[in-house]
Amino acid sequence: MQFQQTLKKNYSFEGKGLHTGKFAKMTVCPAPENTGIVFIRTDVGTEATVPALAENVSSTARSTTIAQNGVSVSTIEHILSALTGMGVDNAIIEIDNIEVPILDGSAKPYIDAIWADGFVQQNEPRHYIEIKETVEVINEEVGSIVRIEPAEEFSYDIKVDFNSRVLGVQHAVWNPSVVYAEEIGICRTFVFFHEIEFLFNNGLVKGGDVDNAIVIVEHPVTEQQINRMSALFNIPALSVREDGYLSNLQLRFQNECSRHKLLDLIGDLRLCGGFLKAKVTAEKAGHGINTTAAKAVRKQQ
Repeated sequence: MQFQQTLKKNYSFEGKGLHTGKFAKMTVCPAPENTGIVFIRTDVGTEATVPALAENVSSTARSTTIAQNGVSVSTIEHILSALTGMGVDNAIIEIDNIEVPILDGSAKPYIDAIWADGFVQQNEPRHYIEIKETVEVINEEVGSIVRIEPAEEFSYDIKVDFNSRVLGVQHAVWNPSVVYAEEIGICRTFVFFHEIEFLFNNGLVKGGDVDNAIVIVEHPVTEQQINRMSALFNIPALSVREDGYLSNLQLRFQNECSRHKLLDLIGDLRLCGGFLKAKVTAEKAGHGINTTAAKAVRKQQ
């Protein structure tokens, strides 16, 4: 029997939010058995809690936001993914602003802080989410699908296809043979160069920079565009690498982008309320379809 686990101590993180650009301090704390994962907006008050459950999803515009009683927390997917991948059942997450810090764009800072310390085993058995009937969510307009099937152990398989000459078609998997902390959690978010100005103009990625996102240059760009991007990020001498990525980064894996999409999927599906004991298959997945699938699973419980 697998027992629940929590953290050994508090861990604090701080930085700007990817989309709002707002600075936040966040502390991930141990929690009693059967707490699950609960956010507290300390800037609002000690009672301003938002449980990390699918029915609380309020937005999936480029990230996942949850809300309850008028209190919101956004871009929660990376910390939820990290806690799931590291096997943490119960945690209280205190945050003093609306958006979780983006940090390096992956779950690596959480792993680096928490993983080496180990965890506290608790007295209650782990709550596994078992699937009674297959859940399948399809978005025919974009060709995306998330399928969650009954299984004896968990497995995640994701296919990423942006019709991109740079990315190509990428796959990534997570199952008991894959060490999340070494092979998935360290993979960073990404964005296409041609999307960035649009996102900025629409009030998103205000906290984005090349330290927390992989930038993919899909189409030919001019020197003027590169200079504008350098000024936007306040980084001199940006250029485009031969493989189609913006300079001043090294990929952690050749398929880092699909591994990050898997990271997101794991975080979004933690909103089912526990650890999925299921076979998860996804194609062209994003926060909207991920959280819709999590809601469907919640309705089975």
